[in-house]
Amino acid sequence: MSDTTYSITDLAREFGLTTRAIRFYEDHGLLAPKRAGRTRVYGHRDRVRLKLTVRGKRLGFSLVQIRELIDMYDSTGDDQAQLERFLEVLDKRRSILKQQREDIEAVLGEIDAFEKQCRDLLARKREKSGAGGGPKRGSLVKA
Repeated sequence: MSDTTYSITDLAREFGLTTRAIRFYEDHGLLAPKRAGRTRVYGHRDRVRLKLTVRGKRLGFSLVQIRELIDMYDSTGDDQAQLERFLEVLDKRRSILKQQREDIEAVLGEIDAFEKQCRDLLARKREKSGAGGGPKRGSLVKA
């Protein structure tokens, strides 16, 4: 382990976070800096926990899930249970993302269909108005 310490500004800069975000993670028990008066002093452990938190957030994990995974390692020092739980969380997250991808693809398909329908209707209206028949009222999108 290292005796290196970090200020909240150091960590914010390193991880591209705001100091407010770091204090938020601290409020949720993910970080536990020491205090020198009113100044927070973060150690190597806090830096690693922050790195894992940022990584977990990028993967879409909740703060509760992140804390659970980090605390599992802290409580036993054995990473087997942590790794097994991490695999479970990853599998669940993958399933959610796959479902979201399917939903997005379905919505994009609907958007494409509506766009084509609108363009076709506009083209027909332009043809009719160019042939002497003025614009007519009616629904642009047919159900």
